[in-house]
Amino acid sequence: MLSLAVAASQFLFATNTEAHALPQVPFLPRGEKKVLQCFMEKEEWDNRTSPVEFLLLALRNVPKLQMPLFLLSLIIYMGTMFVNILIVVLVVADQHLHTPMLVFLGNFSSVEMCCTSRMLPRLLASFLSRDRALSAQGCMTQLFFFGSFAGTECYLLATTSSDRYLAICQPLLYASLMNRKLCLQLVAGSWLAGLLMSTIVTRLFFKSQCCGPNASDHFFCDFAPLLELACSDSTVLRLVTFIICFLDVVFPFVFTLASYICIIAAILRIPATTGRQKAFSTCSSHLIVVTLFYGTLIVV
Repeated sequence: MLSLAVAASQFLFATNTEAHALPQVPFLPRGEKKVLQCFMEKEEWDNRTSPVEFLLLALRNVPKLQMPLFLLSLIIYMGTMFVNILIVVLVVADQHLHTPMLVFLGNFSSVEMCCTSRMLPRLLASFLSRDRALSAQGCMTQLFFFGSFAGTECYLLATTSSDRYLAICQPLLYASLMNRKLCLQLVAGSWLAGLLMSTIVTRLFFKSQCCGPNASDHFFCDFAPLLELACSDSTVLRLVTFIICFLDVVFPFVFTLASYICIIAAILRIPATTGRQKAFSTCSSHLIVVTLFYGTLIVV
């Protein structure tokens, strides 16, 4: 749900950016002086200093939609939290649900709750207060946690696909291979990999110099919009980020895709229709999640 909200919101403010250049903004909230000062004093910025705060100006050109957008974001936030909390509680409370597949699903729901809580409350507050300013430390913190949780989700989807591969393609070896110890190791590895990759990128970005204007047409601190504000040499940062994106996103995606190619090939070899339907039902929900997650990620 959060990924769909990110894609929809990015499309909405991207289409408004060209039609409403910042000097012609018809509506400016309480942060009006900060926004105007940011652009009127662009030439006065010192290239050796970084801004103490960032202005996240996405969706500010649609004043009449502020309340509808607030209500829509609130519904998405509450729905995402409710569904994921329900999943985590059920998996933890019921001993019969302590299977590798559902353990991975419970962790994925936990990551989704963390990622949602790191982004949407700040967006909801900006709709009500009209304050688009975010401190540099807060922006870097948001960048770190978003990157960490997004990477963890990619690895968890990959580990879940490997679980489905073993269950369908190697059913006789599944119980011995996908034991409790390996399951916990895969979960811990997914969390640690996401944290490590995000730590490297955030640390490199924190060392770079950002100079005016400190405004971004975005609703949270994402890497690409912030990189446009950097005035120092970002060659190393871009190279490291490219490598980490390959490890964090491309490699898990290719691994997941390869797993499902093998799974679908194995299902098609099952002679009985009932057997094929039963085998496919064990991975259909995960396949839907993978499609929604990577589909919206590619759109973004």
